[in-house]
Amino acid sequence: MSGLLEGAKNLVSRGGDLGERLDGLNAATTAATGRLDDGIVEDARTVVNKAQGRLKLSADHTVVGVAGATGSGKSSTFNALTGLELSAVGVRRPTTSWATACVWGSEGAQELLEWLGIPERHQTTRDSMLDTRREGHELDGVVLLDLPDHDSTEVSHHLEVDRLVELADMLVWVLDPQKYADAAIHDRYLQPLRTHSEIMVVVLNHIDRVPEDRREAMLGDVRRLLDQDGLRNVPVIPVSAKLGWGIPQLKTEIAQRAAAKRANKSRLSADIKTAAVKLAKASGDAKPRSLAKPRVEALEDAIAEAAGVPTVVDAVERSVRTRARAATGWPLVSWVSRLKPDPLKRLHLALGEEATQLAGRARTSLPQTTAVERARVDTEVRQLADEAGAGLASPWRDAIRRASVSRMDDLADSLDASVGSVDLNAERLPMWTGLVKVLQWLLIIVAGVGLVWSVALLLSGAAAVGEVTPSVAGVELPYVLFLGGAGLGLVLWAVCHLLVISTARRRARAADARLRTAVADVSRELVVDPIETELAAYSALRHGVAKALR
Repeated sequence: MSGLLEGAKNLVSRGGDLGERLDGLNAATTAATGRLDDGIVEDARTVVNKAQGRLKLSADHTVVGVAGATGSGKSSTFNALTGLELSAVGVRRPTTSWATACVWGSEGAQELLEWLGIPERHQTTRDSMLDTRREGHELDGVVLLDLPDHDSTEVSHHLEVDRLVELADMLVWVLDPQKYADAAIHDRYLQPLRTHSEIMVVVLNHIDRVPEDRREAMLGDVRRLLDQDGLRNVPVIPVSAKLGWGIPQLKTEIAQRAAAKRANKSRLSADIKTAAVKLAKASGDAKPRSLAKPRVEALEDAIAEAAGVPTVVDAVERSVRTRARAATGWPLVSWVSRLKPDPLKRLHLALGEEATQLAGRARTSLPQTTAVERARVDTEVRQLADEAGAGLASPWRDAIRRASVSRMDDLADSLDASVGSVDLNAERLPMWTGLVKVLQWLLIIVAGVGLVWSVALLLSGAAAVGEVTPSVAGVELPYVLFLGGAGLGLVLWAVCHLLVISTARRRARAADARLRTAVADVSRELVVDPIETELAAYSALRHGVAKALR
């Protein structure tokens, strides 16, 4: 908890927007991972980690790195600034890859030195017992580093320089009158750090060795080279570490920046900006996009066709029609309909509530997807990806294309399982079919009674001897019962035939809607969601970069 509080305190002291900008860069880096160039992303991640580490450490100290080539007088300048002979110079300079640190004000500096990776034997504090001089406190809060020679033949030396140049809050570049135009420092350090001009100072050492009438011209030439490097705002200070010329001016420059506590903030701000600009350039400046609904629907239609949805819907209609006709037809002959195979069961599709139980046990027997249907699905996926990536930079277009097909191998199995698990509602017949069956049997019974009665009358000869038989509207009741029962049965069958067709079509439409919803879920999971994930990542990167550059 104390670490969090300290981090919050440091953030406030360095400017409230720095933490927000760092959050933006972190979000952009996360979104760019696996999508943009690995080198650019890794550089941005390094900046995030470095900045997070620095913000947790002392905000009262400014890390100043003194860097230069062999023979530039870098260590002499360091000693002149500290007032102590801490760094060996010339031929006495040790062949070590470690930097030497001098700290003004040790409180809170130890964690910072550990973060910088400076061994204890290379650390000195000006408020220690070694310092017996009585001097002012203008450099209080400064951590001065004497870096190894950047042009050393020892690889470990310039690797250490590169590492500490990335960590220092402020950089003092010491140039030699004979090698100030050396490409080794301009091409490797100064020009690449043009975005960090606010944290740099250039020192032209050994000015006492330059004839007085050539000093201004040489300083002007140094200025010209720095301008070419994009460092127009970097001050150039002529010094002679040996004679002490210019050292007070250099010390004042360092002290002012340390007192203003702007060097460390400027360094982190410049790092964040540089990394964000690189991400922005690699990502492009197109506006974030969203998928067009008609294009998504076209993909869903193509996948539905490939999944055999029309075949299943047709089977549902025929199955409901067959079952309903068997339930509402003339009972004496309707049993013939039950001998016909159910179209849905032939496809191994569940008809009702058993759908969920059967879905995981066996594959359906839907027809194999044809080459034409597969080609249509591939075309729709490609067009959806191309439309989603239109106008975006090539890394994002490539990422969207990869995402669109990343799960296509799962499409067939997912569709089969999805279609097989849909409740097609084909087994449950409407309640009116039960009533119709009862009526059909009642009419059969009535017609049977009339038929038996009529036959009995004919065989007994009752009609011939004039026996009185009940009649309805002048028609004898036995004939009324027989003809009425049979006639009404035919009428009921005709009416039910129309109702069966309507019911079958309605059930088919409902099944089509359920199946297409299931197909849409598969399409979204396997194709649409991966694409939208990439679009969301692009939007997050754009938002994060904008926040980092704010």
